[in-house]
Amino acid sequence: MAGLIECVPNFSEGRDLSVIRQITSVIESCSGVRLLDVDPGRATNRTVVTFAGTPNEVLEAALQAVAEAARLIDMREHHGEHPRFGATDVCPLIPISGISMEETVALARELARRIGEELGIPAFCYEHAALIEERTNLAVVRSGEYEGLEEKLKEARWKPDFGPKVFNARSGATAVGARDFLVAYNINLNTTSTRRANAIAFDVREKGRLKRRGDPLTGEVVRNEEDQPVYTSGSLQHVKAIGWFIEEYGIAQISMNLTNLKKTPLHVAFDEVCHKAELRGLRVTGSELVGLIPLQAMLDAGSYFLRKQQRSIGVSDDELLKIAVKSLGLDELQTFDPKKKIIEYVLASDHADRLIDQPLEHFIEQTASESPAPGGGSVAATIGSLGAALGTMVANLSSHKKGWDDRWEEFSDWAVRSRQYQVELVALIDADTAAFNAILDAFRLPKSTPPETVERQRRIQEATQTAIKVPLQIMQQALNSMEIIRAMAEIGNPNSVSDAGVGALCARAAVRGGGLNVRINSSDLTDRELAADFCKKADDLENAAKKAEVEILRIVQQQLG
Repeated sequence: MAGLIECVPNFSEGRDLSVIRQITSVIESCSGVRLLDVDPGRATNRTVVTFAGTPNEVLEAALQAVAEAARLIDMREHHGEHPRFGATDVCPLIPISGISMEETVALARELARRIGEELGIPAFCYEHAALIEERTNLAVVRSGEYEGLEEKLKEARWKPDFGPKVFNARSGATAVGARDFLVAYNINLNTTSTRRANAIAFDVREKGRLKRRGDPLTGEVVRNEEDQPVYTSGSLQHVKAIGWFIEEYGIAQISMNLTNLKKTPLHVAFDEVCHKAELRGLRVTGSELVGLIPLQAMLDAGSYFLRKQQRSIGVSDDELLKIAVKSLGLDELQTFDPKKKIIEYVLASDHADRLIDQPLEHFIEQTASESPAPGGGSVAATIGSLGAALGTMVANLSSHKKGWDDRWEEFSDWAVRSRQYQVELVALIDADTAAFNAILDAFRLPKSTPPETVERQRRIQEATQTAIKVPLQIMQQALNSMEIIRAMAEIGNPNSVSDAGVGALCARAAVRGGGLNVRINSSDLTDRELAADFCKKADDLENAAKKAEVEILRIVQQQLG
């Protein structure tokens, strides 16, 4: 399964560092995951661990960590200030990128099943993963805590979702959930007044402020029929907030937890606090992120602020991040380093061997060497990405052409589409080389026995199909980019029409180059019907690209006069 997820297990041990180290060592020993943070609390006697990686690998690391905690922690001896009912008290999974909440829920339930069946620990599913509506709320699931768990399990309605209904005195129970990413975010104010910061926090947080009769500060608190205080909701959903004074910086801040970035993104929270602060005679001077944030949240912020400037958002990730950091004032208190604050960048391993990370000259020299890879497929993808980049460039230039101010959004949309093809073609540069290397690896497999020979041949054929599908993708994406290139030749900035023409030539070359790779690799397929089908797809793409190129160059020549 592709994508990235985060796991934040809470272990009922915050004082014995040797126990914590043994648990985190198990996590670090699992491939495909990265330990991001370990936060022990002495008073709570609880440690919050954060790690992330590819979904199936995170699930396995979580299971191993729960098993190690069960081996090391005896709940009969545990005391602490924080609510808890198990050695691994809670274990939520959070989707980061490339995976849906629905898929994350399935993983959480699978983890709960394995905890229950393989480790013999009662497991309850909560939040998005809840199988019973009553168990959505973690506080309800954990009610009675460890001390009340034995009696609780005797009740039919508290049968665990997975695992034994028998009290496990040593390990207690574990709640496994799937939840949205939580961002801890502080917004800086030009005041030292905690009271004024709190006023803004109450304005915006979802819970709002106490409803009072008469004077909003000193009036009698309104209560409901159950004698509970009534609150007037704030302006931001899924936001918790409070005002405080930070002695280190000498300023007051709005400290916020954003619990659903889809409903209330970072930039929306920031702008709303700016608005509420201005109404109270204050000014926002910047902000800071505590912990990590998903890349998409920052890209969305960059796009939001560019759109407010009526500028094209079809620009690089680096440019969007730069705009986001400056607009949010994330570098006011300290340097904001995306490689340390954005979760995908933190998780990225050393990609020094990737072709796209190498200097252009080195890539060219590698191509020229006697090594068969990188070869024609990677070069075709490179040419195609350059063609798409030229389409993106013309769209961006057109979006801020003098006199075309009312058309910035039209060309921004073209730039966004073109950049998507550009990004996909860049990814295919390395994908083609990887596909070729997979064929070589398959040929190196042993063939001493009949079963080994059969497996070797299966792997060769499987790798060969991949080596055909990748250049077909190159062809398709390059052809897709020609629609934008044609539009830019026809309606884009006339001063850049020649660039659109060069983009068309690059795109056509990429399609033809991909086609050559499809045909040479198809000749190695034993399934000749499948090989013929691949070649037919390549023919269709080439014919379409040829027509598109002729039409684009006709438009370019017309524009050039």
